[in-house]
Amino acid sequence: MNNITKTAMITVCGRPNVGKSSLTNALVGEKIAIVSNKPQTTRNRIYGVVNHGDTQYVLLDTPGLHKPRSRLGDYMVKVVRESLADVEAALLLVEPIAHVGEPEKILIQRFQEEGIPAILCINKVDTVEKKEELLEVIAAYSQYYNGFEAIIPISARTGDGLEELMEQLSKYAQEGPQLFPDGMTTDQPDAQVCAEIVREKMLHCLDKEIPHGTAVEVTRFTERVDTGIIDLDVTIYCEKGSHKGIIIGKGGEMMKKISSLARRDIERFMGTKVYMETWVKVKENWRDNANFIRSQGYDEQ
Repeated sequence: MNNITKTAMITVCGRPNVGKSSLTNALVGEKIAIVSNKPQTTRNRIYGVVNHGDTQYVLLDTPGLHKPRSRLGDYMVKVVRESLADVEAALLLVEPIAHVGEPEKILIQRFQEEGIPAILCINKVDTVEKKEELLEVIAAYSQYYNGFEAIIPISARTGDGLEELMEQLSKYAQEGPQLFPDGMTTDQPDAQVCAEIVREKMLHCLDKEIPHGTAVEVTRFTERVDTGIIDLDVTIYCEKGSHKGIIIGKGGEMMKKISSLARRDIERFMGTKVYMETWVKVKENWRDNANFIRSQGYDEQ
């Protein structure tokens, strides 16, 4: 039993592909948010829970701030905006590039409007060859905004700088009760984590825009009483008939590959054997279908 007497709500934000979900996973200590090298991987706000010392940290992993091109995109931007209200601090994650882009400027403006403390985290420092390059990044951001409470170079991949980051986050802890029970690392239901893992494997296995036009729904999630084995029925929705053929692949090979990779990660997450059946259905223009995206948990209200 942890002796939790403080809590801290921290929003992790930034443009797509800077490593927000990788950082959340690294701090939590297990995979609760999917990652890929494609933009807009995260669609919803995900809570990652970290118990450290006497404090429970709740990390709000948000979608990358981008210019929306659909109702789903509008929803994702709204999530980012709302995640910067009623938190103890915000963590702006950026790549080691000496330029403050438009998404970063918008987020910095939101920090000022909300009056919340902000930490600048420069991720992927393991890719920086010369220290001077890092100093240039720090200088560019410091010149644009001198209100950062700390600037911390980190690598979510290697773990560099994460201890210093947690030390900084401890400054924002408030006296209060434990929000999530011991052992709980995310607010996402197990079925939702499983659906997201399937979507992650499609992002890794499929090219171009196809995975962005997919949604995944777990229609059955049952545990066998005698063995603890999980039975999953999974439906993948895509926007075009031609995409369905690509997802399934010749002789079903692509679907087998996606399912096999997903099942392996789901078994690791659930800690038990998993049997999974997968179907692919066409749902044209679902990203602009308000009723459908609401049914998938992306509530626009």
